[in-house]
Amino acid sequence: MNRIDSHQHFWIFDPVRDSWIYDSMKKIQRNFLPEDLLPLLSENQFSGCVAVQASQSEEETIFLLDLASKNDFIKGVVGWVDLRAENISERLSHFSQFEKLKGFRHVVQGEPDDFMFGKEFRNGIVALKEFDFTYDILIFHRQLPAAIDLVKTFPKQAFVIDHIAKPDIKSGEIASWKKGIEEISKFENVKCKISGMVTEADWNNWKPSDLKPYLDVIFENFSSDKLMFGSDWPVCNVASDYTNLVKTIENYLAGFSVENENKFWFENAKSFYKLND
Repeated sequence: MNRIDSHQHFWIFDPVRDSWIYDSMKKIQRNFLPEDLLPLLSENQFSGCVAVQASQSEEETIFLLDLASKNDFIKGVVGWVDLRAENISERLSHFSQFEKLKGFRHVVQGEPDDFMFGKEFRNGIVALKEFDFTYDILIFHRQLPAAIDLVKTFPKQAFVIDHIAKPDIKSGEIASWKKGIEEISKFENVKCKISGMVTEADWNNWKPSDLKPYLDVIFENFSSDKLMFGSDWPVCNVASDYTNLVKTIENYLAGFSVENENKFWFENAKSFYKLND
């Protein structure tokens, strides 16, 4: 069975640019590059990955595209572009020359809760569709109402929710997040990544049973047809090593059919991002 890691990051650590990596995350205050990831992918039977932006600049997009051009196992890139820019169509036209550039993301979790209602941002979403780019939704669970309005307003745009919309797993709060997931999962243009869960849990003391209620909600609502695996490496390292993370999800899927496992680990990411073998 082929596998694709649909969500991971690379960076050359810069303490100013990467100020979101607090001192409590010292484990990842260093460089993480393709040569660090490839052994982990091989060990866990992954044939490739999708590299996702971690900082908000076109330089970041170019950095990831350069890595992808030199490493065949990087099958796709989710970059950053200023979706609110007046010349957004011009910038997307420029980036459309890069075959491995599949979509874009904005760190909306760091923005005001009404950010996705902004006219300029929505103009950018319109432009994405014109160039057949995907959009990764990175939000906290409290921002789900705005995300629901976004995907409803743009039914032809392909969206994927990163990190299951970041519920507060550490506290065990689930009700309001569950309500939002039940609503947003109804839209056919939305998929979801099983990623980033361990970093929303208690980093040092989480157990698979802490994740299970949230995984149950996600699979009950999205089904195996609309879900894909993402490690969120190297961010996951603050709470779990790569192999332990994969095994945790493998164990959860133990009762699933081979067909549904193949969709989750490979086919859904391949089709969503239009990845080449």
